Amino acid sequence: MNRMDMTQYRRSTVGFDRLFDLMERQARNAGGDNYPPFNIERRGEDEYRITLAVAGFRPGDLDITAQQNLLVVQGRKRDESVDGEMLHVGIANRGFERRFELADYVRVENADLADGLLIIDLLREVPDAMKPKKIAIGGQKPLEIVKDDEDDSAAA
Repeated sequence: MNRMDMTQYRRSTVGFDRLFDLMERQARNAGGDNYPPFNIERRGEDEYRITLAVAGFRPGDLDITAQQNLLVVQGRKRDESVDGEMLHVGIANRGFERRFELADYVRVENADLADGLLIIDLLREVPDAMKPKKIAIGGQKPLEIVKDDEDDSAAA
């Protein structure tokens, strides 16, 4: 059994529970079903693409659900009657569910089905409030020197 034990890290960190749970869950599921095969590609600093090989599935057979930090792709098996007798069935047309854990602020930008490939484009949009910002040392604006009214009246 291939089990990842994160206990030693949990003792010395705070607030990383979700990350450790995710890693342990992935380690448990690593030996599971690998259907349909997929690729994950980084296309830019904040752009990603997931490509799933879903030959034989039509757009109506596929369901893509995005919720906070989770993308679920499901394919439903179609019951098609065949005119003749099948001698060999080698093309997988079984239902599936594939889950992808998403980082914070990652959203689905687009999904397309072409040539038996389901392409899902993802985009990470970090809110401005969460982006790094420069902090001035001292944190205050320089003081302006204001002349007294007396100096102005004496000059007149």
